[in-house]
Amino acid sequence: MTERSVLPSGAPRTTPAPAPSGAGASLRRATPLTAVLLVAAFLRLYRLTDTGFNSDEAVYAGTSASLAGDDQLGSLFPVFRAHPVLFQSLVSLALRVHESEWAARAVPALLGVVTVAMTYGLGRRLYGRRAALVAALLLAVMPYHVVVSRQVLLDAPMTLCATGALYCVVRYAESPAQRWLLAAGGMLGLTVLAKETSIVFLGSLYAFFALTPAVRTRWRHLLPALAAIVVVAVAHPLSQAVAGHSKAGGNYLLWQMFRRANHPYYFYAREVPWAVGPLVVVAVVAGLVWLRRENTWRERLLVCWVAVPALFFTVWPVKGFQYLLPAVPVFAVLAGRTLTSFPQVVRAQRVAAAAAVCLVVVSLAVPSWLRTAPQTGTRFLAGTGGLPGGREAGLWVRTNAPEGARLLAIGPSMANVVQYYGLRPVSALSVSPDPARRNPSYRAVENPDRAVRDGRFQYLVWDAYTARRTPFFTAKLQELVGRYHGDAVFTARNGDGVQVVIVYRVRAS
Repeated sequence: MTERSVLPSGAPRTTPAPAPSGAGASLRRATPLTAVLLVAAFLRLYRLTDTGFNSDEAVYAGTSASLAGDDQLGSLFPVFRAHPVLFQSLVSLALRVHESEWAARAVPALLGVVTVAMTYGLGRRLYGRRAALVAALLLAVMPYHVVVSRQVLLDAPMTLCATGALYCVVRYAESPAQRWLLAAGGMLGLTVLAKETSIVFLGSLYAFFALTPAVRTRWRHLLPALAAIVVVAVAHPLSQAVAGHSKAGGNYLLWQMFRRANHPYYFYAREVPWAVGPLVVVAVVAGLVWLRRENTWRERLLVCWVAVPALFFTVWPVKGFQYLLPAVPVFAVLAGRTLTSFPQVVRAQRVAAAAAVCLVVVSLAVPSWLRTAPQTGTRFLAGTGGLPGGREAGLWVRTNAPEGARLLAIGPSMANVVQYYGLRPVSALSVSPDPARRNPSYRAVENPDRAVRDGRFQYLVWDAYTARRTPFFTAKLQELVGRYHGDAVFTARNGDGVQVVIVYRVRAS
């Protein structure tokens, strides 16, 4: 099969009119995509720091600051923890230019905009320019991608690298040139360096090639591609070994494999369709059914790319809201294919087809716009945004707690945030003393009562978000507050005026 023989599914079968030439025509072709990218940038950068970091953001930003040479944060957030540091290294470059929350969050936000452009390239290669433009627009305003790419998390850069790898696989399937499979291997290696769980995409590719005999792979192409993955991805364990921290990654992996599940099996089925957009999901399914006679290896590749990670993380005990983010460019492309094929499928006028696109876009843009505002309420799902009250509490600690002061929080989530902003060490009650049942990055407080009595902790931190999840440890902290004459010296409230964080000063007896 050669590239010239490829006709994208859903593309018009009529002979195209001669394309206009010249600078004016190039500008007209570039204008719609430029407008889409501007919309994507606006939604990802507007009010970017209205709310402070959440726990994971504090850890990654702290690691980035350590790489940038910040000695204070370096002592609290060591460089070698659980994950590779490709993304953290990029953020550290931004922090060297301007050390701020905005600079840290702007890196994943801009990578998210680049992902929108990459999705356009993927869609154009598969289904033509119109479908690609719709796909880029859908991703630009999609709540799932907007929300996650506004945070200092590993998933936005992972999604960009994964989409680049998928594009290379598409090029290889069109015309089996070794360079494209080799490029796919290199991109997958970068994807693993962004976040090691993305190795699951090897399963997606195995399923695709096994189910698609029409796309033949040759060992002389496959082996160098696998070697490229290894050569790029090995930088993570190699750097840990050279630095003397080789146990960190292994201990973290074992803990993730055998820890208790943090969400039920139906978590993604409940959360992701609403974040992607119900109408987008409907468009994807409807297109796969309506256009089934035109389905080729393209649709099989896209479905495998999504299905394998979705199945893996559904079974995997640890489920994060953002873990399936690499699936959203595929959803956008398949939805773009459906919406641009709408006139041929239902014999509708182009006005009706345009109205359908507008309806889907509005259904995504409105919730995305609402999510740019600071969130209220006391329920918090990790990965959905900043943690209200944490920044304010940490800044109070930085200003008012004396040097050498130590704090004790209910759980590590708020502890990380207060530690980042407060520049004081913060421990957590809920960290298990059993090494097999805790994150290796954290240390347990063996006897909290004695630790407070002996004056090892001068402040206790209560927060509404952890209190909802762990009533046992919340009651323990409240007991310590009462026993050691806790005085509420700082209170943070959310937008509804509800107390979300309280810092108590306690006195040893």
